[in-house]
Amino acid sequence: MATAKYEQHIDREKVRKTVEQVFGYLGGAAVSAMIYLGDRLGLYKALDGAGPVTSAELARKTGLHERWVREWLYGQAAARLVDYIGDGRFVLSPEAALVLANEASPAFAAGGFCALPQQMAVLERLPESFKTGLGLPYDAFGPEGARGVERMAAPWTRAHLVPRVLPQLEGVVAKLEAGAKVADVGCGSGAALIEVAKAYPRSVCHGYDISQYALARAEQNKAVAGVHNVTFHDARTESLPADGSFDLIMTFDCLHDMAHPKTTIEAIRRALKPDGTWLIADINCAPTFEENLATNPFTHMWYGFSVLCCMSSALSEPGGAGLGTLGFTEPVARQMAADAGFTRFRRLEVNNPVNAYYEVRP
Repeated sequence: MATAKYEQHIDREKVRKTVEQVFGYLGGAAVSAMIYLGDRLGLYKALDGAGPVTSAELARKTGLHERWVREWLYGQAAARLVDYIGDGRFVLSPEAALVLANEASPAFAAGGFCALPQQMAVLERLPESFKTGLGLPYDAFGPEGARGVERMAAPWTRAHLVPRVLPQLEGVVAKLEAGAKVADVGCGSGAALIEVAKAYPRSVCHGYDISQYALARAEQNKAVAGVHNVTFHDARTESLPADGSFDLIMTFDCLHDMAHPKTTIEAIRRALKPDGTWLIADINCAPTFEENLATNPFTHMWYGFSVLCCMSSALSEPGGAGLGTLGFTEPVARQMAADAGFTRFRRLEVNNPVNAYYEVRP
């Protein structure tokens, strides 16, 4: 009787819409997997500039099996990522190529999918985290985790950091040109720091990270770039020096991932010169869940990534802050900076699709 009574209050239309919604998310997971394959197998790059091609032509160009390529193309066309023009021919538009094929484009996003298998693999371990409260460290994703973060963030950084972001910092470019001491805390694979080192060869640059995989990639990227004014440090054994010697310290999209961001911010304050600058880039989000829910169409995605990696990393040590992907809001950043002894905090005018940028000074 209780079941029958409950069923009388069921909105069948809402059930139908919820089913459609759930299958839509499942479809998104399947399309994400195909983007991963398209990137890994070089299919997008082969399509870029090739004009209308058949599955057989694309298979010959990539050295892949035609039947598999055909099924992949059908799925990409159905997802509206590749255009189907009829007669068995498919084309990658110039706009889609900027997102899916051209790694030099600031809009390039396909690279972020390269860590998808490793990201999904941690699902087997997360039930234990839900029980214990202890998350997984950044390196739980293996080498591809560091590579995925780099390939997602580096294109925009390489295009915009030096020409558009740094000039907004009061007096910083002049210091860099003359020869400044720079640190990138949470430097990852070093993409941002290497750009600064290339642009300002008189400056001395230091990168700090705790990820062995990211640091290994940073050394490789340094060698490829041919820069000699960069040194990378394992922050687990080499702390940021508390000598007030740095002109510029940068933190890119990492504070919300840290188990102890308060300790890191205090270390940054001690390391900066009295007239030094701290440049923060972190997730652009509203102060409350309700505001994010109302204004950010990607809120559901950010909370998913938070459970998979960001909050998990921020809870990977006992007593971790657990800020999570949307936890380092501007009010939180302002308060934590003030608590560490910073007196000036300014939001920069930077048009980045993911991050907000802040200039912070002692």
